[in-house]
Amino acid sequence: MTSAAPPPPAPPAPGDRTPDGSGAGGSGDWAAGGLVLGGVLMVVYGLFAVLQGIAAIAGDEVYTSFGQYSFEFDLTAWGWIHVIVGVLVVVAGLGLFTGADWARVASAVVVGLALIANFLWLPYQPFWSIIMIVTGLFVLWSVFNYRSSRPV
Repeated sequence: MTSAAPPPPAPPAPGDRTPDGSGAGGSGDWAAGGLVLGGVLMVVYGLFAVLQGIAAIAGDEVYTSFGQYSFEFDLTAWGWIHVIVGVLVVVAGLGLFTGADWARVASAVVVGLALIANFLWLPYQPFWSIIMIVTGLFVLWSVFNYRSSRPV
């Protein structure tokens, strides 16, 4: 006479969600994962921007321009812009890991500045600028779609 253990609880159905949108099948888990990925992408994005800026500062022969451009600056100035924006992106990206509201707001502002800088940088590095713009748009999406599960 052995006693049978109770069966394990059934896994939630694919469409089951908690009221806040998190839980199995909800978009809250995916967006929270997107926020972490957004933070990681911001740190990498910022480090690449710093390296891009250092390359522009170190030698103007690394980058070339296509003719006249409305937003043309000296490449050293563009280098400093990328270094400063890159450092701000790294700091805001590290702040995202804390889950603080200030970090989400700062991330949105700083990534917006980085998007503008990369749009204006298109004539110098078109392919790389497009990659950075798409990455920045994903970061903005993940920051704006995150819903905290903390009670208000």
